[in-house]
Amino acid sequence: MSVYDKLSSLGITLPPVAAPAAAYVPFVQTGNLVFLSGHIAKKDGKVWTGQLGANISTEEGKQAARAIAIDLLGTLHAAVGDLNKVKRIVKVMSLVNSVGTFTEQHLVTNGASEFFAEVFGPEKGAHARSAFGVAQVPLGACVEIELIAEVG
Repeated sequence: MSVYDKLSSLGITLPPVAAPAAAYVPFVQTGNLVFLSGHIAKKDGKVWTGQLGANISTEEGKQAARAIAIDLLGTLHAAVGDLNKVKRIVKVMSLVNSVGTFTEQHLVTNGASEFFAEVFGPEKGAHARSAFGVAQVPLGACVEIELIAEVG
């Protein structure tokens, strides 16, 4: 099953690439690696604001991370033209806007990691990962995620 068939079976339409909000580009490709800039969580087309451990639950954070993963695939599609060219999701870095006592950043980030495995399969979708708790994310978003993918 192609990546697009899998997305269709999940009822997912890829979003267009969002315009950068500052002095950066949405993606850079060097050799077979594509680096995607951080994407922040959005809900109903607006920034999904909040802080894990204060006013957002781990499960809501996981949903936010999954939503970001879908946005990341829209950007990756724009970068390479065909998601079937993806050989592997190499690395995911997640920044979770959380209070100092919140320790479930890894569970929040699973929302994106599990989505990539579901779409690309357990081999291509498996990746190295970092999940950090941070004091704030741009625009007050609850989660920000960046991605590195290998294409061929």
